[in-house]
Amino acid sequence: QVHVAESGGGSVQIGGSLRLSCTVYGYTYTRRCIGWFRQAPGKIREGVAVIDGDGSTTYADSVKGRFTLSEVNAKTTAYLQMDSLSPEDTAMYYCAVDRSSFIYGLGSGARWGQGTQVTVSS
Repeated sequence: QVHVAESGGGSVQIGGSLRLSCTVYGYTYTRRCIGWFRQAPGKIREGVAVIDGDGSTTYADSVKGRFTLSEVNAKTTAYLQMDSLSPEDTAMYYCAVDRSSFIYGLGSGARWGQGTQVTVSS
């Protein structure tokens, strides 16, 4: 059974930074994509950043240049470094894993965790 555990969310002021962590347990496919999506109240779900099976990273336009996604241990663990945060980044952040990229939407095989809340305020 797949289990995805996220941590690192919290409250930060405008311009601040946070680092989210994610560990995937029980995912048997060695070729995988790992990354993050977010959802804010009243807004559609948005892919934030994904590392695909070839190791290439795709970012949403809204976070390019501010967020950095990295992974270790063959995409078992992933980190999302978030800098220059703004109130528009306030959302629940979910780590997900799948066999194909989910930057534009989650596939039927995607698995994700409970999420970690990020709140950016002035």
